[in-house]
Amino acid sequence: MDRGTRDEMVGRLAEAVGSVTGAHPTRVAVDGPPAAGKTTLADELAVVLRAQGRDVIRATIDDFLFPRAQRYPRGEYSAEGCYFDTHDYDALNRVLLDPLGPGGDRRFQHAVYDRTADTVLSPPVAAAPAGAVLVFDGVFLMRPELMDRWDLRIFVSVALENTVERAVVRERRVSSRADVERRWRERYIPSQQLYFAAVRPTEHADVIVHNDEPRAPVWQIRTH
Repeated sequence: MDRGTRDEMVGRLAEAVGSVTGAHPTRVAVDGPPAAGKTTLADELAVVLRAQGRDVIRATIDDFLFPRAQRYPRGEYSAEGCYFDTHDYDALNRVLLDPLGPGGDRRFQHAVYDRTADTVLSPPVAAAPAGAVLVFDGVFLMRPELMDRWDLRIFVSVALENTVERAVVRERRVSSRADVERRWRERYIPSQQLYFAAVRPTEHADVIVHNDEPRAPVWQIRTH
């Protein structure tokens, strides 16, 4: 375990990305529970990598959701529905992860869905340089459909109970405390418990960032 400042931790993550070698873009997963701090960390890592001269593709699981009408066959608060019915992994692999992987043509799309408008997207196809880095954040990124697509796996760990209060603060302008707490306690936290039981994501992570104290993180790097 290492402990230090936020900048030191992000710098070490950038070093871990730089240690990955291959003839195709480096695909980095930033996994973890909702409200763990994945998006913030992924954004910080992208800034450092760009400052080092890397071409960075920044993308998120939120842009690979099924349309809302398909996401809730088991009900709005179903943990099983959150885990099994929410994300379009086939599309994610087809338009982003596989094109950037071994044997891919590096022609990719960074999204298939607009969450705000609840509409399907088909953005222009872009071409990635061989030395590019994909920094991708989201939940459930080490499940079997995706596991082998990553070249570096980062897991942002936080006590699940702490995510509830973070979510209340984050969503206070759009949701009441009661609504947020119900969603977290009935849907999101149980879905993470299901994920941990089924996949044990921390056992597959190359890097674990303990983010309960974001300004003084603790991290463990397992890459060689």
